[in-house]
Amino acid sequence: MSLQKIRKSSGEPDEFEASVAQELLNLEMTSTELKSSLRDLYITAAKDVDCGGGKKAIILYVPYKLLKSFNKIQTRLVRELEKKFSGRHVLIVAQRTILGKSFVRNQKTSGPRPRSRTLTAVQDAILDDIVYPTEIVGKRTRVKVDGKRVLKVYLESKDQANVESKIETFAAVYDKLTNKKVSFYFQ
Repeated sequence: MSLQKIRKSSGEPDEFEASVAQELLNLEMTSTELKSSLRDLYITAAKDVDCGGGKKAIILYVPYKLLKSFNKIQTRLVRELEKKFSGRHVLIVAQRTILGKSFVRNQKTSGPRPRSRTLTAVQDAILDDIVYPTEIVGKRTRVKVDGKRVLKVYLESKDQANVESKIETFAAVYDKLTNKKVSFYFQ
């Protein structure tokens, strides 16, 4: 029954993904405010990420086409899921495709690789997904003397009270997904 809430392109969902899908199904059945919104929504994968210091986070991968629908109910959905998976932060990220530089289209269609499919664009979009519903006001790349790069991200200060506890989780998850160091500030 919970398999209707997770649709993987290849293979069967593992035990953790099945438990997350089951919780989504339970929320759809029990929660009156989320029932109609969750009816047509599903996830493609779920990951349990260790954020250091004994903290863990859950990343829900959703189809790119459904991201806007998830964003409409994200605050309520995340609140309910964080209650169910006690102490873990829940993040929703869209499943995106990265095409390499040597991308060649088929015979019928021609043209360059779309900007939204480049590595840089996908990593920027992942950062936006991770910090949603807070908005990013600025970004700076700090290159240290030894050549290491740190991305400084400035977030909207009006959301500081809601987001401050999650900043370490955001940085750890972004590092796991993109292998880039990031630090968050409020402006």
